[in-house]
Amino acid sequence: MSQQTADVSQQAAGAGNKTPVKKRLEENTEFLKKALGIGESYDVILRELNIGGVKAALIFVDGLTNDQIFTLILEHLAELEREGMTINTFRKLFYRHIPFTEVSQVEYLEDVVEKVLSGPQALLIDGEEKAIIIDARIYPVRQPEEPDLERVVRGSRDGFTETLVYNTALIRRRLRDPRLRMEILQAGKRSKTDIVICFLQDVANPDLVDSIKEKIKNINIDGLPMAEKAVEELITPGSYWNPFPRVRYTERPDVAAIHLLEGHVLVLVDTSPSVAIVPATYFHHLQHAEEYRQSPAVGVWLRTVRFVGVAVSIFLLPLWFLAALHPELLPPALKFIGPKKIGAIPLIIQFIIAEFAVDMVRLATIHTPTGLSVSISLIAALLIGDIAVSVGLFAPEVILYTAVAATGIFLTPSYELSQANRLVRLFLLAAVAVAGLPGFIIAMLATFAFLVATRSFGIPYMWPLVPFNWTAMKKVLVRSPVPIDNIRPSIIKPRDKYRQAIPEPARKR
Repeated sequence: MSQQTADVSQQAAGAGNKTPVKKRLEENTEFLKKALGIGESYDVILRELNIGGVKAALIFVDGLTNDQIFTLILEHLAELEREGMTINTFRKLFYRHIPFTEVSQVEYLEDVVEKVLSGPQALLIDGEEKAIIIDARIYPVRQPEEPDLERVVRGSRDGFTETLVYNTALIRRRLRDPRLRMEILQAGKRSKTDIVICFLQDVANPDLVDSIKEKIKNINIDGLPMAEKAVEELITPGSYWNPFPRVRYTERPDVAAIHLLEGHVLVLVDTSPSVAIVPATYFHHLQHAEEYRQSPAVGVWLRTVRFVGVAVSIFLLPLWFLAALHPELLPPALKFIGPKKIGAIPLIIQFIIAEFAVDMVRLATIHTPTGLSVSISLIAALLIGDIAVSVGLFAPEVILYTAVAATGIFLTPSYELSQANRLVRLFLLAAVAVAGLPGFIIAMLATFAFLVATRSFGIPYMWPLVPFNWTAMKKVLVRSPVPIDNIRPSIIKPRDKYRQAIPEPARKR
């Protein structure tokens, strides 16, 4: 059996469980009243009409309908005469008398229910076995704004919103390629959440695209109110308890576009301003748009500072704790490292309390009105920290190094990776407290082995470090100038591996 025949058979099997639209309008409206709870739910409305002497019913959800557009459509329908509507009513309405661009037809009442609950309006006509779907929907939406987590000094200030059609338009604006594909799927038996798979047809690995689509189609859950994060957990292979993010999130259309050009696949979920980039390695989470909005030399410096900051956020506290417990490990020139007074609480407990305090302040800042968030930070820094040191509960160095490590956490471009790095830091601290230097080494090697064993949709998480690829590693360490950045990442196996066949830098005059 050919693939086309199989698809037709599958569609026929699925249609066999559905209820066709009947010729009698009363039968259709009775079915839809029960299915949609019309009369019970105040926001689902059925409006009976008379179009050119033909009975019709309009069904829509109040609040999801563009009143201005639909008022114009109804005004036009009200002017139709009986003589012109008695024959071929459906064809005349569909092809001539509904002056709107997004119009379709469905044959099953279950499809009518699904469309109405998604926002479009359904028009049923007495004597016709099809319904007209008019997509004059409107969602509550905010204007595109610069994302808080991905701010840049120079660059575009627009960001993704919670409305799917806006997000796809922001990507289309940057990639006007006819081979850019945006395939829409639905998941969630109750939520019917719209999910868009976005990729460049002649660049992205088709096996990767098919794998993502198949995983989304296999989602069998009642709803996805947490949108992109729920989808990630449902389609990402591997352990659920792996703290390291295996997809990268972005709210910037320019970041999404550049990853499409590299051969990645985007997963956009309705109601979420975050777009998932698939697959993603550890080093993808360390890149930031600011590095590419500055000159290459400045970009190299910014990336170096960022890498150092991330390393500091992981290793500074465990190394200082190791030096405090075993000062004999320090060379003479570094004997000044270590607490002069340990305090009334053991150092490991101080670190744990300090970590809790940092997260408490962060969460309090999130849940505090904007006008008071600065006050919360001042209270934490000046009162809690200073008093804790003054009364001898904490060593001053613990507060100092915790603050430096927290700064490294906050400069990590990926929020998800920063939280995973925090857990690694706590793991290293615990290993040092239990076994000293051997514990630190064993914990560090165990973490690295865990990262090496991690995969993101079949891609090694530590690539290009493991397996080692010097050409790609140079691009990770050094921000490449655009004229010579002509090769797509080989690990994701793009169809077309060259962005430009021959690098052509600007001519000198």
